This record gives sequence, structure tokens and C-alpha cells, in this order.
Amino acid sequence: MIDPKIQTAFEAALEAFSKYSSFDATLLNNSFGEVFALDEDFLTKVDALDEVFDNNPAVESLREVFFDLLLVNFFSADVKKLEEDYLDTPEWEDIEEQTLDRGTELLNLLLYLNECEDEDIEPELEDYLKEFLLVDEDEFQDEYRIYEPVIANQILIESPVSEVSKVAQSLPQDSELKELFYPMICFFQTIDPTEEAKAEIAEYALDKEFDMAVLDILINFQ
Repeated sequence: MIDPKIQTAFEAALEAFSKYSSFDATLLNNSFGEVFALDEDFLTKVDALDEVFDNNPAVESLREVFFDLLLVNFFSADVKKLEEDYLDTPEWEDIEEQTLDRGTELLNLLLYLNECEDEDIEPELEDYLKEFLLVDEDEFQDEYRIYEPVIANQILIESPVSEVSKVAQSLPQDSELKELFYPMICFFQTIDPTEEAKAEIAEYALDKEFDMAVLDILINFQ
């Protein structure tokens, strides 16, 4: 099964990627669609996803964010076919252990956007940090550590995208938010940007193919 929001998001990502690449990633719409729609267990779907990327190295930068989309699709669509408490079973714990090093922080942001839709609220950076990630709570210090660059630079929500780009470039290479910082902040600045605004975001993007693909995932996932 495939969640319609997931299909819209990955197709938008491939279109945005293609706009700034010599490779037409939209040719992979059907390949990825087949993976997401597979009626198989999650690890089999992960293997199928990786096979598409292995065969198309031009889109390698999207591998882990597409893993995030695959996982969100599992939570929203596939899990409906399983037992009600499946996510509490030893089988799922084993899957989590095997995929511990996969994916990115985009997963949390997508889950937050789902929650915003459920509660009919507009996504906001402060709400994401404090109410969803609970970065102010002592027991969530891992999240605080990961998101410290964002916490320290919340003023960028009111800044030109050129400033967001400068800060993104200055982040250490080992920061877990290094790649996602720019599209994440740009998204929270304007969750439904005009084409003119998107053009400016692209102008200052550190990696146009990746940044604009991630931005379009977020815009189209709402």
C-alpha cells in the first residue's frame, strides 16, 4: 500500500531534483512507486528501495530521505494490515535494530507534519522543537544535542535565505543536521512558498538537487 501523501511527496522530490540536475529523475517515478506499493515486509521493501538507488547512482543523495518516506509510509499505510500491537513486537524491534543507521532527521519532521494535520495546526519551528521534540526536557537531551544548531539559530526564521545559507555552510561536517539545515529552515520560514520564493531558495542552496528535493517533500507532504 502507498499513502497518497507519500506518493505526492516523492514525485515532487524527483521533479525538483530533475530541475537542477542533468539526470531526469522523474523517469524513476514508477520504480519508486512499485517499491512503496509492494505488499511485502518492511525489510524486503528496504532492499527493493536500495536496489533502485544502486541501479541509479545519479540520485544517490536521496537514498536516506527516501528511506524516511518508506518508513512513514509503513507507519501510515502498511501497518494497517498488521496486528494492532505490531510496533511493540520483538519482530519490529529486530527490524529497528537492523535499520538503526538508516534514515535522517527528516523522519521526525514528517511525523510532526502528520501530527499538525491531525490537530489542524500550522507547522512552526518553535512548536516542532519544544512541543514535538521536547528539546527543553531533561530526558530528551539527545534531541537537544542534534538540534542545537537550529535552537541556536532560530532567529533565521526572520532572516533572508542568504543568511540561512551562510549558517548552513558553517555547520561542522559531523553535524547530523548538516544536510537538512538549509531546506528545513527555509520550509519553516514559508511553508507554502511562491515560485519566486522557491527560486530564491534555490539560488542560495548548498546542493540544489538535494535541497530543493527535500523542500518539495516537506511542502507536498502537508
